[in-house]
Amino acid sequence: MPTLAQSMEALRAIAASAPVAALASAFSERGHEFALVGGPVRDALLGRPVTDLDFTTSARPGETREILDTLGQSVWDVGRDFGTIAARVHGEDVEITTYRAETYRDDSRKPEVSYGDTIEGDLVRRDFTINALALMLPEMRLVDVGAASASGAGGIEDLLAGRIRTPGPPEASFTDDPLRMLRAARFASQLGFEVDAETRDAMVRFADRLDIVSAERVRDELVKLLSADDPVPGIRLLVDTGLADRFLPELTALVATQDDHGRHKDVYEHSLTVLRQAIDLEKARDHDPSPDIVLRIAALLHDIGKPVTRRFERGNVTFHHHDVVGAKLARRRLRELRFDNGTVKRAARLVELHLRFFGYSDQQWTDSAVRRYVRDAGDELQRLHVLTRADVTTRNRRKAERLEHAYDDIERRISELAEAEELAAVRPELDGERIMAILGVPPGPLVGRAYKYLLEVRLDEGPIGEEAAEERLRAWWVRQEES
Repeated sequence: MPTLAQSMEALRAIAASAPVAALASAFSERGHEFALVGGPVRDALLGRPVTDLDFTTSARPGETREILDTLGQSVWDVGRDFGTIAARVHGEDVEITTYRAETYRDDSRKPEVSYGDTIEGDLVRRDFTINALALMLPEMRLVDVGAASASGAGGIEDLLAGRIRTPGPPEASFTDDPLRMLRAARFASQLGFEVDAETRDAMVRFADRLDIVSAERVRDELVKLLSADDPVPGIRLLVDTGLADRFLPELTALVATQDDHGRHKDVYEHSLTVLRQAIDLEKARDHDPSPDIVLRIAALLHDIGKPVTRRFERGNVTFHHHDVVGAKLARRRLRELRFDNGTVKRAARLVELHLRFFGYSDQQWTDSAVRRYVRDAGDELQRLHVLTRADVTTRNRRKAERLEHAYDDIERRISELAEAEELAAVRPELDGERIMAILGVPPGPLVGRAYKYLLEVRLDEGPIGEEAAEERLRAWWVRQEES
């Protein structure tokens, strides 16, 4: 963490920027308090990049809109009922929210909003002390509401200690808004902080409150957690507190499931290792800075079929078909969490295919088998490369090296075949129209069977040319008529 002097310099640079200076001046001239609040203050104090600008003010929403209109910028409502107005000021999108005081019903995480009168009252209702910080503008006064609490420890002290703690009693905070418990896990991963004991205990006691939160909001927090450079600390917190049981019970079920070699570590630990290794490989291979959420979901869930397929056979533990079963479980769970269809389909397909490679190192595949591997992976081939490599967590160095060399070999062969045969677009030499013309048949299931036959020929033998494909088709047709 930078020194306080360095942090204040970063805050002064933000305050001096064109959009912030214009806003601070406009609200001050109208006699309203105005402050940069929450995440931007926290990140500036930590020396992290500040990407979003969030402000709070004593002005009511109507007054805020009037002030923003005088700046000649585009203005729009984000959540008028919650007192939030957005605008584009000097090229920056900003959100400005009236001081709030909120009350919650037991059966809902949506607050009944009333407007507050003080910055301290607004800050104390926020999720964690590290986010309950405000920089009053233009006077550059830092407000740390927690420092005036009974404990005397505020957001600044918690930032220095790397601690996540609620401004007030955690049971009240989590009862009011249970989503804050997932946010604690996310910040634990994003910031590398520890959740303090009292807050963690409250997460255990109030885990069932998460049931009132919509699946969409839970999904969004899970995606933000998985987007962290290292999501594992947050995932551990979700599992250890029982929160994961409320929305991803398949993950918790991995904890007590031994792997197929009876090693001391469980499948859960293996899955977390695979997730970390997949992220490392993702960063090494992909120049896109945005996290690959599909890959990370597949890495985390790739073995969730093991608990329900575990069998004891002749003193050994087996998990036959856990890939197929796991794909079905992943598909169902991701749909319940309201992931989009594309994410569901791609992640489930990766789970289904994650075992396909193993065995290649024992007996090298034919070109036909390599073509089928590529065909089955489709658009997910590059992700499957990463997932399969990440799935090697053995402590046996010789075995790990053998698997690595085997996958190097299969990627080389895929590349060579792709260059020679346009492997990514494997299809028969004859399409449906040509099949119907050659056989003199109308559209129907027969055409589909003929196409499938020619595709199998293409996969087995590679390109054979249109003339040879027509000969094969006619011979196949004779066999169909004879049967």
